[in-house]
Amino acid sequence: MAKTPGKSSGKGAPNGRKVKSPQKNARGGWERRAHADIKAMYREWKRRIAARLVDFDNVWKKASDEELFAELAFCLLTPQSKAKSCGAAISALQEKGLLFCDEDGRIARELNGVRFHNKKSKYVVSARKTFMKAGKLTIRDRIVAFSNPKDAREWLVQSVKGMGYKEASHFLRNVGKGSDLAILDRHILKNLRRAGVIKDIPDSLPRKRYYEIEGWMRRFAWELGIPLAHLDLLFWCAETGEVYK
Repeated sequence: MAKTPGKSSGKGAPNGRKVKSPQKNARGGWERRAHADIKAMYREWKRRIAARLVDFDNVWKKASDEELFAELAFCLLTPQSKAKSCGAAISALQEKGLLFCDEDGRIARELNGVRFHNKKSKYVVSARKTFMKAGKLTIRDRIVAFSNPKDAREWLVQSVKGMGYKEASHFLRNVGKGSDLAILDRHILKNLRRAGVIKDIPDSLPRKRYYEIEGWMRRFAWELGIPLAHLDLLFWCAETGEVYK
């Protein structure tokens, strides 16, 4: 059986290319710092990052299907938009009872600060229909049907309109089901470039390229001794100065 790109072999380092030290790839930003400096930042943020990941785990343990759908809708809104604007938009939809509305136009009007709001409102309506069965949302049942997060991610990408690998990884991480998945958004890619893990930020991330960079990031995290999910949030903190989601 062919190995999934970036999958850990179970012994030593994860499979994938050897990631050079930032000291050997100095091109600016992180690359002017030693691994020790990245680890120092991690020590500063570790408790807050760990606490946030516990919050994500608790989402899966406690959330209703409606709450899981709200998280999925949030992730559908995030491409090329600020996460906090998307979070505020979801809160507004929930407060006004519009998150499960069939009229995408009404949803679009609440997506203040969200780019491509007309298109994304259609994605939200379509996603709700995807997860409806006999008049009930079935997100939890759909996710637990898969034996591992990568299979769940593949299904989400194939089945939910507007959801790519980044959005699917983001959703699964935010509901406590994707700690070993990389969320390759602009913040993460920027820091991977600074660290010398990637040479350039790609214009697009088709499946093969996504898995390739995810594997490199997993390897880099292993070399740093930092869990992948922690490194993801650490890079987010480096860009925004806070732990969000």
